[in-house]
Amino acid sequence: MNNRLRIFWVIHFSLLVGLMLMIFPLPDWAEPFRPDWVSLILIYWCMALPFHAGLGTGLALGLLLDVAMGTLLGQHALGLTLLTFIILKNHQRFRIYPPIQQSIIVMFVLLAKQLLFLWIYGITNRAPASLFIYFMPSFISMILWPWVAAIMRDIHYRFLPAFR
Repeated sequence: MNNRLRIFWVIHFSLLVGLMLMIFPLPDWAEPFRPDWVSLILIYWCMALPFHAGLGTGLALGLLLDVAMGTLLGQHALGLTLLTFIILKNHQRFRIYPPIQQSIIVMFVLLAKQLLFLWIYGITNRAPASLFIYFMPSFISMILWPWVAAIMRDIHYRFLPAFR
C-alpha cells in the first residue's frame, strides 16, 4: 500500500475511534467525566505527524463532531481548529517534553478550547450550571494523556514504521 494512503487510513481510523468514544452513551453521573477523546487523538497526530494531520483535519473532524453530537454547527470545528493551530505552531517544542509536562500542556490547550465553548455558550444563552463540572473533561484528559500517547505511539510505530 502507498505510504500516503496508509498514513491517511491510520490517522483517520484512529480519529473515527475517538469520535465513537465521544458519542458512546454514558450514565448521567459519568457524562461530566468523559475525556475529550477526539482532541487527545488529534493532539497526538498533530505532534507526531504535523504534515499529515493539520487544520483541515481539525475543521472536518469538528464539523463531523458537531453533527454527531447535535451542537451548534461550527462550535467543535472552531475549537478543534484552534487546538490544532496551537499544537502545530509549537509541535517541535511539545514533542521534546516528558509526558508529565505534555499532560499539563494538553490540559491548558483543552482549557482554551473549553473557554472558547464557554464564550459561545454565553452568546447563545446556554451557560453551564457548574464551572467545576464543566472544566472536568480537561483535567480527566490531562490525567489520561500519558496512556493515550503511549497507545497512539504504539499504533504509530506498528502501522507506520517508516514515519517514526
